[in-house]
Amino acid sequence: MPRARRGGTRAPVRAVALAVGAALAAAALAACTPGGPAAGEEGTIALLLPDVKTARYETFDRPFFEARVAELGDYRVLYSNADQDAAKQQQQAESALAAGAQVLVLDAVDTKAAATIVADAAAQGVPVVSYDRLISGGGLAYYVSFDNEKVGQLQATGLVEALEERGTRGGGILMVNGSPTDSNSAAFRGGADAVLELSGLEILAEYDTPDWSPDKAQEWVAGQIAQYGDRIAGVYAANDGTAGGAVSALKAAAVDPFPVVTGQDAELAALQRIVTGDQYMTVYKAIKPQAERAADVAVALVHGQEVTGALDIDGTPATLLDPVAVTVDNILETVVADGFWTVEDICTPDYAAACESAGIL
Repeated sequence: MPRARRGGTRAPVRAVALAVGAALAAAALAACTPGGPAAGEEGTIALLLPDVKTARYETFDRPFFEARVAELGDYRVLYSNADQDAAKQQQQAESALAAGAQVLVLDAVDTKAAATIVADAAAQGVPVVSYDRLISGGGLAYYVSFDNEKVGQLQATGLVEALEERGTRGGGILMVNGSPTDSNSAAFRGGADAVLELSGLEILAEYDTPDWSPDKAQEWVAGQIAQYGDRIAGVYAANDGTAGGAVSALKAAAVDPFPVVTGQDAELAALQRIVTGDQYMTVYKAIKPQAERAADVAVALVHGQEVTGALDIDGTPATLLDPVAVTVDNILETVVADGFWTVEDICTPDYAAACESAGIL
């Protein structure tokens, strides 16, 4: 994880006015956002998100960001989702620039490859806000995310404590890490490793999950079950999608006792697995303040204003928000209290009995 320093380092900002042909702009805008929204009177911002496999992006990040921008004034938001394709995201960024985007808010599919997008934007005087994942190579106007090492620490701490409570700490664990193209994955793993190295737990095997794919996680875990069987006491899964894949493999193999499984993102399906006991914990990241901070910064950059952050990370002003561990014991005090999910969302008829047993209903 890049070293963070406390401070108020300023990021230089260049106001932008791109001159493009009307036909090119219309075509590019249509590629970014079907239907082509009318131009905002105060400026244009592009929001480029990485995939649809991770439920949070379409369910929370995009609507929270767009709602906050609308509160701040009459701005056009060009939205694109790359569907886990770095080349497609490059094309979407080029289209957004051609369509007149004055700021790019970019959650990169591949944080190394996205350096090209940052360079292209800089050549046109367009600042880039690195959203959720830190893009390599510098040249960024701002970075907003969560303390990702702490995410890994929370996951590993939950795993160790649960194994201690169950008296199965002598078993081994599988580590289902995140995508190797996501810079956050290394931070999650680093935070988890710091805890696991002190725990004495045996790591049976590790896997970097391509594209954060639940299917690939399920396939890999199934293979490890065939090899290690009941030696598997726990599964460190880096997010809820991979946790879901791991749980599916464990259930298909009827592993008993059922291992402790971690997760991240507080997805609805994960909370329901927590209620039923199939997943032990997840990590809740309050996406609304993250998306709103990104929107605030983007609007400031449209107007050529300087922006500052509580942290400086590799020369970039940054905001890192605090993640929270969620188990069955604090669902009501965390995701429900914040309005992230409601009891009705979680406790559908299929989960009503489990919710009642857990004290949620």
